[in-house]
Formats: sequence, structure tokens, C-alpha cells
Amino acid sequence: MRGLFRKDRKECWVVEVSAEERVARVFLGRVVEPGDEVGGRWVREVGAVEAARWVRWGGAGPVGMSERRWGGMRGRAEEADGERDLEVASGVGARFVCPGEVEWPGALDELGDGRPLGLWVRGRASLRMWALRSVAVVGARACTEYGAHVGASLGAGLAERGWVVVSGGAYGVDGAAHRGALGVGGATVAVLACGVDQAYPRGHAELIGRIAEQGLVVGELPPGAHPTPSRFVLRNRVIAALTRGTVVVEAALRSGSLVTARAAQRLGRHTMGVPGPVTSALSAGVHELLRGGGQVVTDAADVVELVGEMGELAPERRGPELPRDLLDPGARRVLDGLPGSRAAKVAEIARAAATTRDDAIARLYELRALGYVERHGESWKLTRQAVMSVRGGRGGP
Repeated sequence: MRGLFRKDRKECWVVEVSAEERVARVFLGRVVEPGDEVGGRWVREVGAVEAARWVRWGGAGPVGMSERRWGGMRGRAEEADGERDLEVASGVGARFVCPGEVEWPGALDELGDGRPLGLWVRGRASLRMWALRSVAVVGARACTEYGAHVGASLGAGLAERGWVVVSGGAYGVDGAAHRGALGVGGATVAVLACGVDQAYPRGHAELIGRIAEQGLVVGELPPGAHPTPSRFVLRNRVIAALTRGTVVVEAALRSGSLVTARAAQRLGRHTMGVPGPVTSALSAGVHELLRGGGQVVTDAADVVELVGEMGELAPERRGPELPRDLLDPGARRVLDGLPGSRAAKVAEIARAAATTRDDAIARLYELRALGYVERHGESWKLTRQAVMSVRGGRGGP
């Protein structure tokens, strides 16, 4: 059955997934590797139920799939059991969300045949609703104190502004971003490269547990599945597709965080980077991203200005306001016309300020009342307190 509803300001069909379809997709999740576009196209063309039946009972592999890969899928199918995986997941409070269901984030469909066959989700919130207003914050695992500080600040700042912080649950910047959001009572999503019943890395078992209670833990691999280097890379496409934009805090030139950013660029999402010291190898990847079209951000306000709705602008960046900034422009010109270390007569001051003698006299009395100048007979001089202010305004030492 299908029903029409509004999603992302567009009309979309919601699919009511049958129990048979759900079990078939869970089964195929153990057979087809994440991001396998050939396998994904096959499932799309023949349907999940028929694909599951086909791989169970043999025959020739789908068009475009090598005999070796087909043999590997057949071998994995012998151990796969969709109903068992659903039972195990239920025991840890996880559910399996299929494409087209109400909770399915439509943005994932932009991955084409490489989209997940479904997603395992732990947590009470709706993944689709949270994905609508989410930002990925990623970066180096072995980050510096600077990277950890910026990651936590971004996580907290975005959460305080009502945005969902999405990351990979890893050490370093990922963990800092999650903790920043959790610390202010905000929403965060950890997208794992293993089963959602697993804690990886082991040292983040407590953190991932907190995320499952306060936010969402998401993954496309079945319960009990362990991460591999290739699965980390493929997981990053899900992080990029789920969110409106990706912020990279620290990354070396070969960092997996840059894989996430490049996936976001291919999908037309905002890609952002926080610059760091030019002497730091952990900022070299970020700087390369910025050279390639990424946008510079320094805090949550900058991020929200890019990914948010019209009018969500970052505050104007200005240096500290000095008392002399509040002076009338004419008074500032006369103040600038006074020598820094000696007294001067009115005529000299008027010439330096490009004004008349009478105007200069009027401005000098105004400045004396404000404590900027003092009179010495027929001459005028800056007060001791005003000297540093004037030097600063002139760019002096």
C-alpha cells in the first residue's frame, strides 16, 4: 500500500512494506556489501523478495556481476537469516527502516543504486525528521587539542541552535562533536560502520550508549557485523547523504573525513572546513578542501548561515569597539589632526583636519569635554589617556 504525504516541501509516496519485503532486505544486507551499485541495481530491477529468492536457490548471477562475486554472495547467503537478525536487533531496541517508509530519509535516494538496502536504527526519534535539519561534523581521529575543542564547540553550538549533529562515533573530532551536542542536551546521530548492537571503537562503548539513549545510532550493516577499512569509507557516503552539509575540522591529506566531504560535494551538499595552522599536517587536508571549493567556517553560526533557511545569518564580525569610534566623523578628523607627542596651535590642527579654524575650535572644546584633549595657552594637546587611543586608530605601535 502507498500513501501520499508532504516531505521536504514535496509530495512523496510512502510505501507500506510487507513483512516478507522487510525480511528479504535484511537477508540481502548480509549478502550484498554496502554501496554495491551492481547489487543495488539488481534489487531495484527484480525486487528484494525475488532477489533474495534468486540468491538462495542459485542460477546465473545478475547481468554485470562477475562469477567470483556471485559465488561470494551465494556463500554468504548460506549463513544469512533475516528473521534471526530482526530478532537480535529487537533485543537491543533497534529497528530496520526500509526505503520508502515514513521514517526513511528521502535524501538517501540521491545515492542511486548505491543507497542502503535499509538502515538499522537505535533510538526513539524519527530518523527522517532529524535528517531534515542535520549537519555532519567530522575530522581526524588523532586530532590535536585544537581539533577536539573546535569539534566540541561546533557540536554544542549547532545543537543549541536546533540542529542535529551527525558523525561517525570515532575517536577524535567525531567523539568531540557528539559530546558537545550531548553536553547541551542536544540531538546527535552516530552512523556506524558495524552493526548497531556493537560498540566500535570499544573505548566509546559508553558514548555510543548515551547516543542511543539521547539520540540515534544508525548503520546499514546487520547485527554483529564488524567494521573493515572499506566499510568505513562506504559508511561515509551515508553521513554525507543524510545531512545538509559536512564540516571537516582537522584532516590529513589522506583522511577518511575528506571522503565524506567529497561525497557531499558530489551530492550537491555544502562542504565546509575549519582552517588550522599552516604548519600542521592535520590541517593540510582541510586547506586542500578549501582550495577545491569548500567554504571557510569558524563556528556554528557560520555553518548555520550556509545550511540554514533564509535569514539565519551569522553575526557581523567586527573588532572591539573603541570609545573614539563613537565620535562624530568631524570630531575624529580633528582628533587625528593633533600631533601625538606635542601641542599644536589651532591653525595647524585645522589644516591637518582639512576644516576651518572655527570648526576646529568648536571640535576641540567638544573633545576637551570628553577628556581627549587639553588646552595649553593658545595650543592644544592630546591627554595622556588619549594618546594610545589615537595611535591605535592610526594603526601605530
